[in-house]
Amino acid sequence: MTAYVLENARVFDGCSGECPEGMSIAVEDGCIREISDRGIRFPQASYIDIGGRTLMPGMIDLHIHAYASDLNLQRVDQLGHAHRTAHAVRMLGHALDCGFTTVRDIGGGDWSLWKALQDGLIRGPRFFYAGKFLSMTGGHGDFRPTHVEADGHGYCACGESNSLSVVANGVDECIAAAREQLRRGAHTIKVMASGGVASPTDPVWMNQYREDEIRAIVNECNERHTYVSAHCHPASAIRRCVEYGVRCIEHGSLVDAETAALVARAGAYIVPTMAIMYAMSEFGRAHNLPEAILAKTDEVIAGALEGLHHMRDAQVKLGFGTDLLGHAYVQQCREFQLRRDFFTPVEILRQATSIGAEILQLPGKLGCVEAGAYADLIVVDGDPLKDIALLSEDGRKLSLIMRAGEIVKNQFM
Repeated sequence: MTAYVLENARVFDGCSGECPEGMSIAVEDGCIREISDRGIRFPQASYIDIGGRTLMPGMIDLHIHAYASDLNLQRVDQLGHAHRTAHAVRMLGHALDCGFTTVRDIGGGDWSLWKALQDGLIRGPRFFYAGKFLSMTGGHGDFRPTHVEADGHGYCACGESNSLSVVANGVDECIAAAREQLRRGAHTIKVMASGGVASPTDPVWMNQYREDEIRAIVNECNERHTYVSAHCHPASAIRRCVEYGVRCIEHGSLVDAETAALVARAGAYIVPTMAIMYAMSEFGRAHNLPEAILAKTDEVIAGALEGLHHMRDAQVKLGFGTDLLGHAYVQQCREFQLRRDFFTPVEILRQATSIGAEILQLPGKLGCVEAGAYADLIVVDGDPLKDIALLSEDGRKLSLIMRAGEIVKNQFM
């Protein structure tokens, strides 16, 4: 692997709001070896003059579904595995080109896709995955319409229900389902702990899974030295999940001030996902989404903006996620624009770098620029700490992208 020295860089390290200038960064064997303000002489390295531009960690999208090849999740299974895989290839390549050097697939991603990325068969970011998410019957991961019989379409209480989820009921089934996903290499286990937008039969306000079921799944993850992520919209679902030991809340759209304060005190995380809400609202009717789903989309959007205020005021640790389905994957960078009315640029940058690394349990390795970290780096034409919109240009304002020490985009040569 080629060694590089990136010279004359203005460095945002993923945490500090200060950006020292005139820095040099040495990269070798996929890691950052040295950072200096005095220049670096590194044997047999290729030198690249950054020209005073901003060098920062590659970004982390903590909420994707690589196999979700249609805006309507009921159609995803019908389209077949080849269609889902082709979509994943397209989506992951786009993410890398936008500067996302790490993604967490929080429902559907699997070992096979991870292996294809590891072997270089497809272009894409580092790939963490939750396997199939766990849902109770009639929960957010149960995409059967009301008229479908219980024994139809391959659904059963104990087995894989579709390409994205597993339906499991009761403590024993939940334990078995969690163990199976962990056996398949899942980085985290995701549970559907409230109603959601994309499922047809459960209201958004509905709490899902019993306390004993959630605690059993949390215990399995604790024993594996990993954690549980929970899909939650209403404050009631968020509150009970955090009390039961869930570490990361997905969406958290309808959180109230009291619950946001509870999340902050517990040291738990929330990963808001604004981009998908607006995408579904804007494109839903054109893609024949059921009226029930469109109504729930409007309901969540109406409360999500207030929810972001509560998260900010309580200083909840927030990750960066997008949750985009089907053709909406091209709006990944829109999330930066949607957050800028609530957070400063440096807060958003931390959400997309160092806090994401904390959630992935890899602080000091991902989401930072420091010696010993993975060499996942991007160079921005301009100052994203003043203008976060630079990261909303689908990678057009990025002059260099490096993943694991390999340059995948370079406009300096």
